[in-house]
Formats: sequence, structure tokens, C-alpha cells
Amino acid sequence: MSSAQLDYYATLECARDADGATLKSAYRKLAMKFHPDRNPGDATCEAKFKAINEAYDCLKDPQKRAAYDRYGHEAFTQGMNGGGGGGPFGGGRGPDGFADIGDIFETIFGGAFGGGGGQRAQTRRGADLRYDMQVTLEEAFHGKSTEIEIEVSQSCDTCDGTGATPGTSERQCNLCHGMGSVRAKQGLFVIERPCPTCSGRGTVIENPCRACRGEGRVDKAQTLKVDIPTGVDTGTRIRLSGKGEAGQRGAPAGDLYIFLHVKPHPVFEREGTALLTRVPVSFTTAALGGCVEIPDLDGSTNRLEIPAGIQSGKQLRVRGAGMPVLQGRGRGDLVAEIVVETPTKLSRRQKEILEEFKATETGDECPESRGFFDKLKDAFGG
Repeated sequence: MSSAQLDYYATLECARDADGATLKSAYRKLAMKFHPDRNPGDATCEAKFKAINEAYDCLKDPQKRAAYDRYGHEAFTQGMNGGGGGGPFGGGRGPDGFADIGDIFETIFGGAFGGGGGQRAQTRRGADLRYDMQVTLEEAFHGKSTEIEIEVSQSCDTCDGTGATPGTSERQCNLCHGMGSVRAKQGLFVIERPCPTCSGRGTVIENPCRACRGEGRVDKAQTLKVDIPTGVDTGTRIRLSGKGEAGQRGAPAGDLYIFLHVKPHPVFEREGTALLTRVPVSFTTAALGGCVEIPDLDGSTNRLEIPAGIQSGKQLRVRGAGMPVLQGRGRGDLVAEIVVETPTKLSRRQKEILEEFKATETGDECPESRGFFDKLKDAFGG
């Protein structure tokens, strides 16, 4: 029996479920044992060495091994001589009904290696496009409808997107005969590739449209209406289906995605649905209490009550005075951070009043300050 017909697993002295590491170890051990340099002039060892290499060359490759496990030596010998009865170029089929090795691998791996018949490439859908739009906080609050103008490839009006001169049509590709792919022998394998003449479409245009040069699409400006819902934020994405780049030769167009960016506001800062703002108040208002009014984005006014004795950094919240919930109901909150402002310009009378106030201080008016200095005394011994 020739080496081609020996069981590869028996040749390597391994079980059929041996893993890659086991196969490799067995191969090295046997190759060293039967290497011609170690057995000069021994024809039997030389033949054994060749059989070991042949077996390992097949089993170390997961794809070849899978084919061998299923079809044995027929996976590699059936019709691979390129002649007569059973090869991929001879018109016959193997004992299991396969035309060639490509058919075998297509059955095992689901068509990853090509095989009988070929598949025509699908005409490509148009690319998706991106458009960046800036909106004000007020526009994000109320929402709006607007128009944008962009230049994008669109279906050619002259040829209705076919790419062919009006009155003519595509014809079948002579090289691949409409299959969209061609096959070539490469070692033990038959490789299937997209047809270089028709780029995998299976058809060619003999008389390309002059307006689009056979592409089926041309670049031109278009005006689109964009509806911006209430409550959008930076990063919100609006999809306009079918308004992207036109597909090749009548294929569907891609989509246009509008990415929104909310401009900074002079008064409010946004965090989700909350609106943040800093509210400076005089030290007398902070001491005695009072109120301030903050405009609302809806046109009304929010009245903010300042409790007596409030400190800088204190946050006051107005429920439901923030941003609308996107695609939902209700609004977030308005959060006002109080900043107590110390006066820098005082009249003579104001200074006199403050001096009188200072003379009456007991330390109980500012408990935090008093507590701090008490800690200093304790820490540093008075």
C-alpha cells in the first residue's frame, strides 16, 4: 500500500481525537527517529519519513483535517490531476457527488471556500452619511423644524440609476458567465474569487451613461427637512432613512444621520435633564433671607426663596423647571448654587453700620468660624 493510502492518524501513531499539541509532539518524535540523516541508505526509513511529513502536513491544518476526517484521501485526490473523469476541470464528480475540493469545503464550512455554482455579488447599498448640526439650548428645549442643504450622490435621472445609456441594457459577463465569480486551482485547493471583469456583479455595461459614467449616481445638492424633538442633547442622533448616498446601479440608498451639538448657554449649564446655574446674592440677603427671580426657558419666571443664613455653595432646587425629557413626559429640575457676594465698595455710612455691627458680635452669629478657631486653640495650645 502506498503512503497516499495509509491512515494519517496511524502513521503518526495518534488517536483520531488527538489535539494539535499531541499531533505535533508525535510528529517530532517520529521525524527524528526516521530522519534520513540518522538512517543513511535506508530506503524504508526514507519512505516512512515522507509518509510522516505527508500525514502531519494534512492534520496540522484544521481545514484539511476536517476534510480528511469526513472524506479520507478522496478529499484531496479526486480529480485533482486536472484531466479526465472527475476533476474540477474535467466535468466529473467525486464518489460523494462533489465536483471538487471546493464543493467539499463548501459543505463542511458553509461556503467559505466557494464551490459549485458561485454567488453573484449583491449590488452595494449606498453609504450612510453624517451631518453635524448645532442648536441653541432654547431650540433643544422647544424643538424645531429646520432645513439643511447637503451635496450627496443621488440616483442618476438620465439613466434612472442603471448606469447604462437610455435604450441600452447590461449584458452577461463573458468571463464568469453571469456567476459573478471565477475559480482557480491553487495547490490542493480551488479558490473562488470575485470576477475581475464585472467586479462580482455578473453583468457589464457596454454603453455607460454619459451623465454618471456608468455609476448610476451623480453628486448634487438636496434640501432636506429636519424635525428636532424637544429635549435633545449633545450626541442625540436623528436618522433620515434613505437620504444617504445612493446605491450602485439602482441599489437602495444609505441613511443620513444628524448628530446634534447643543451650544453653551450664558446662564445655564446642562446635566441630563437638569439645568444648573450659579446665583450670586448679597451678604445681607444671605443673612436676612429674601428671594430672586430666574427666567425659565418656557418664558415664565422661577421664584427662588433664599432662606436666612444661607451659605455659599448651598444648592436650591426648583422641581420641574429643567429640560424636557426626550421622547417622554415631564421636565427635569433647576438647580441653583448660591454664591454669597462680599461687598467691595462701601459708603462711609455703610462702613459705620458694619463697625457698629462688629462691636456687637458675640461669636454666635457665625458658629462655623467660631468652631474653627476653637479647634485651632485646642490643637496648638491656646
